[in-house]
Amino acid sequence: MAKSADRRSSSTTKTSSPRSEANRKAASKPTQRAALTTSRPELLVDGSDAQFRRLVHSLFGFLVRHQTLREGHAAVIGLAGIEYTTLISIRHLSAQGDVHVRAVADHLHLSGAFVTTVTNKLEIKGLITKTSHPEDRRRISLAVTPHGAELLERLAPTQLQINDMQFGVLSAKEFHQLLDMVQRLVESSDRAIALQRYISEAKVKTLSPEARQMVAARPAKTRRG
Repeated sequence: MAKSADRRSSSTTKTSSPRSEANRKAASKPTQRAALTTSRPELLVDGSDAQFRRLVHSLFGFLVRHQTLREGHAAVIGLAGIEYTTLISIRHLSAQGDVHVRAVADHLHLSGAFVTTVTNKLEIKGLITKTSHPEDRRRISLAVTPHGAELLERLAPTQLQINDMQFGVLSAKEFHQLLDMVQRLVESSDRAIALQRYISEAKVKTLSPEARQMVAARPAKTRRG
């Protein structure tokens, strides 16, 4: 009886899977820590960039959802997302005075050429007009037509409810803080894109702090279009 048990035990040992053995050895090894994705002490918690990664991925999640909402607004009035955004920007900027392509481009952080393409489409659809500035013929003034205004007015009640829901988690103080932070992040992102392009073109892995500052000081041509 004892011999039979010994044979079963021996058989079990011999048939142990090589994969199981490999998994056991891998589990016994200490997990290798991933390389840091930022070195700024302000962005590290106890030497870890986990919270920084959480911020970046949460921003991505927010932007994807906001893009979905924007496309939904646009669909209600039969426009593409960027067409809707440009149209409503022209209308709101007009409250501050004359609106031209550069003003819209700066407001949306896009290139003038790209905004020109979008406004051409809006003009064809009869949603905006383009007129030459009386003092500078090269400068084109943009204005929303009555039809364009009517579409935005039709959308406004739904838009109001959606925005209240999406941004209702913010207090007045948090809203102004977020506005300031996002504006600064847009500017620093332009510099980061310029740095990324420089590193790629120069085919180097890292730059000295002085070299980074030199790249950051260059005019950033990073806008869409």
